[in-house]
Amino acid sequence: MDKILEAIQAGASGEEIASLPIPESYRAAYVKRDEADMFEGVDSWDKDPRKSLHVDEVRTPELAPDEVYLAVMASSINFNTVWTSIFEPLPTFGFLDRLARESEFAARHQRDEHIVGSDASGVVLRVGSAVRNWKPGDRVTVHCNHVDDQDPSAHDDSMLAANQRIWGFETNFGGLADLSIVKANQLMPKPTHLTWEEAAVNALCNSTSYRMLVSDNGARMKQGDSVLIWGATGGIGGYATQYVLNGGGTPIGVVSSPERAEILNRMGCEAVIDRKAAGYQFWSDEHTQDESEWRRFGKDIRAVNGGEDVDIVFEHPGRSTMGASIFAAKRGGTVVTCAATSGYMVEFDNRHFWMKLKKLLSSHFANYAESYAANRLIDQGRIQPLLTDVFSLDQVGEAALQVHHNKAEGKLGVLCLSPEEGLGIDDPEKRDRIGEDKITVFRNS
Repeated sequence: MDKILEAIQAGASGEEIASLPIPESYRAAYVKRDEADMFEGVDSWDKDPRKSLHVDEVRTPELAPDEVYLAVMASSINFNTVWTSIFEPLPTFGFLDRLARESEFAARHQRDEHIVGSDASGVVLRVGSAVRNWKPGDRVTVHCNHVDDQDPSAHDDSMLAANQRIWGFETNFGGLADLSIVKANQLMPKPTHLTWEEAAVNALCNSTSYRMLVSDNGARMKQGDSVLIWGATGGIGGYATQYVLNGGGTPIGVVSSPERAEILNRMGCEAVIDRKAAGYQFWSDEHTQDESEWRRFGKDIRAVNGGEDVDIVFEHPGRSTMGASIFAAKRGGTVVTCAATSGYMVEFDNRHFWMKLKKLLSSHFANYAESYAANRLIDQGRIQPLLTDVFSLDQVGEAALQVHHNKAEGKLGVLCLSPEEGLGIDDPEKRDRIGEDKITVFRNS
């Protein structure tokens, strides 16, 4: 890997990179199968990714015809990395075992270590015999939709494919490593004005937000729509805020501190609700929700939204907020959800749902076309990275703990093969045109 890094830093040609040998092993972050019960009986909050995530050498898998070897320059932390590291809601080795039954090449994923990570930026080192559109030396980012296009269910919307998976979560050989194997249809051009770490943090969360709000598969946000965004400075919320602003809508950002409210204001989001300062208690106990708190929340929303309820609710906390989200949406409005970080078993008052003709829409990551469109907006400088801090690969456990305990704004980048921050900018003039202050708005918060 040292020779590969030297070649990349020296600006080696694609032919020169293709001539370099692929190492027999590489450094990666992973969890172990025989430790899947290490947190048994421990409260979720107290489960520590620093204990379960290991960084060491792993053997290099064989390359399938439709894949590439990727030198991973940088990656990032997502909630699915946290879920894998704390083995919730279940250990991810079951995903790998089911994948292994599909084909000869799929069997490679069944290992006693699960290499994690669902984002990456890097350089293509080698391509499989069936790869057409990419070549060694290409600088790319990776989206995490792992799908087999031989399945007919994948061709209307690949997120509906019977065997759709999230790379690095439901597959092995993820991006938190110096090397990865990636299907060619996961690759996208790296935005030329961004560093490796800035380019690495976007694909999963940016594509997810694009599908939820902009795509025909999502809420189909239009100009003038007001959108309530939970966690509006978080990994997906920060991109959602930008899409609402870019699309001529009004974001109402829900955050948990004055500092996060200030970030939203700098982004151009004027309507902000500090949920911690307001002290909402949507649940009076673990079994009972408090409708009076929903009503207080709705009143606060109308106070910053011109006296109106919101057209769309951008929902992802799940159990703690779904009742309030359904209540807060306007008559005929839409709640679009992609996750359940506070709990999967959600409840809401169906009277406020059916009698006011509201819609609850599910959304999961994004298909290739949506991911590509979202990446293009990053490359155009219309959507900015949410990078707030950068860790080394050896610090991946600490980075995952910060996300687990909601200590991080935006996205946390992880340097993999890249030896330091600030590398990988291919078009500094374009960066100047877009503006350093815009690109680093979260970093400088």
